[in-house]
Amino acid sequence: MDLAGRLADYALSVRYRSIDERTVREMKARIIDALGCAIGAYGEEPVRMARRFALGASKGGPSGLLGTGDSSSPPISTFVNGLMIRYFDFNDTYLSKEPAHPSDNLAPCLAVSQAEGSNGKELIAAIVAAYEIQCRLCDAADIRHRGWDHVNYGLVSSSLASAKLMGLGVGKSTHAVNIALNGHIAMRQVRAGELSMWKGASFANAARNAVFAAMLAREGMTGPAPIFEGEMGFFSQVSGRFDLDAGRFGGRKGEYKVSETYVKYWPAEYHAQTAVWAAIEVRKKVKDIRGAEKVLVETHEAGYTILGKDREKWAPKTKETADHSLPYMVGMALLDGTVDNETYSERNLANRSNLKFIEKVEVKEDPALTAVYPRGMPNRITMWEKGGKVVSAQVDVPRGHPGNPMTKDELEAKFMKLTEGKVRESEAKEALKRLWRLDEEAELGEVMSMLRVTGGTMPRRAPTGRRDR
Repeated sequence: MDLAGRLADYALSVRYRSIDERTVREMKARIIDALGCAIGAYGEEPVRMARRFALGASKGGPSGLLGTGDSSSPPISTFVNGLMIRYFDFNDTYLSKEPAHPSDNLAPCLAVSQAEGSNGKELIAAIVAAYEIQCRLCDAADIRHRGWDHVNYGLVSSSLASAKLMGLGVGKSTHAVNIALNGHIAMRQVRAGELSMWKGASFANAARNAVFAAMLAREGMTGPAPIFEGEMGFFSQVSGRFDLDAGRFGGRKGEYKVSETYVKYWPAEYHAQTAVWAAIEVRKKVKDIRGAEKVLVETHEAGYTILGKDREKWAPKTKETADHSLPYMVGMALLDGTVDNETYSERNLANRSNLKFIEKVEVKEDPALTAVYPRGMPNRITMWEKGGKVVSAQVDVPRGHPGNPMTKDELEAKFMKLTEGKVRESEAKEALKRLWRLDEEAELGEVMSMLRVTGGTMPRRAPTGRRDR
């Protein structure tokens, strides 16, 4: 069996009843975290654009648009909700040979679950399978240095999770991967230079295409094969050849990857999380931050190439560039003692005093820090004050990493902060309770309705009573 077939066979083998309690608990935490990020981004400009498009293109489908009482088709709902989850760059991360944001898979799983009338257990099993497949692909091969975006692995994970929720067999699920991969490969230009709104939409679009591919495969559409091993397939064109043993995936001979993913404490690209913490430590030791003569950020290779090599990072013109800029995030953390969504406001991006300070920031790679990655993602901040005093701090593992996990209280506080002012506090708290018991939900519309921003209810479907597939 080719790789696409083996991955399909694995995805369909994941059952809720065989997932251990820790993985279920961690999966619920990631779902809560992602939904909080989505509701927090409800009013942002790109999200409003996507929602207007959705309501004009396919209003009234089976899949709800988060935060509203409206719905659309599964692919379009996937795009809108995926953009919401990803927009703040605050959802979870996985770092390996290739980085990823595995909770990006929630949007397609949620859209297809609602369309299919799935229950909470089926949703959890599908997302666990998606996390596993995307993270294992990230372990297998680095594609960013070849110029390809990490969301290409999401074409595989999201198409298989969708196919699983649709109840497809191995053959049609394999063709969902074939269709998704062949026609929708994304370039990494989306994360180079001045970043555009599409940075937050790249996986949402991949997931939209993945859902569409699964829907076509369900109808019998076939796709090019073998999509990985073929003469002009993924190995040849994108990743180079790699080995992937699905027999060692979670639930078989390995542990599920969900617990190895990282939750973000700060709304910043994950390689900068420790830099923000280190900057805050330096700030505590300095009386006159703005009077500093120089700030040096020493980072690992991924931190430098993703966040610190482009000249645009020193005067970001977009929110998307700023939350992928080490000099900007470190500079603002030094000035304000925190990084939050206001850090990336137009007011702050245009603040001449801030930009003048950020000009003092230098970023360089330290090979010793690179050697630690990805077990840690260390950053060292050194500040030279007037008079010659030097202050330095290094942080290797940030809060939210599996080696330094956030508590349940911290996760819930993040959720409540993101939904504050958008969802009534009582409903946000009730939604939290229901989401921690997601595996007890017979259908998903009611719990999603509690996250409506403007009141009312999300579209609901009657419980189907279907068994856990």
